[in-house]
Amino acid sequence: MSSFEKPQTVNVSDLTFGGNMEKLLPPLDLIPKEFQESRTDWNKLITTWFFQGLSSFDCKPKPGIDRKQAMGHVKAILGSWEPRHEHKEAACAWLLSKWFEEPIYTTKG
Repeated sequence: MSSFEKPQTVNVSDLTFGGNMEKLLPPLDLIPKEFQESRTDWNKLITTWFFQGLSSFDCKPKPGIDRKQAMGHVKAILGSWEPRHEHKEAACAWLLSKWFEEPIYTTKG
C-alpha cells in the first residue's frame, strides 16, 4: 500500500501555507499519465476549483476515507507554492479519484 491510499492529516498552518509536500504530494512518476495530461473529469474539477472556486463538493468518499481529512490534504497541496501547478493539478485529481466515488460539484458564480 502506498502512502497515498489514505489522506494525511493536515493542520491550520498546512492549510494556510501549504503543507509538507514530501508527505502530501505524490511524485509525478506515481501519477497515471491521464491525470498528468489533464484528461479526466477529476482534472476538470481541480482546474475549476483552483481558477473559479466551488460552491459545493458533493462527492461521496470511498469506504474507509474520511471526507474532511481528504479535503484538507488536497487543500494543503493546492495552497502550496512549492510544486509546479501542473504537478499539483495532476496529484490532486489523482488523489480525489482514489478517495471519492465520482466528481460531483457546482461552481461559484
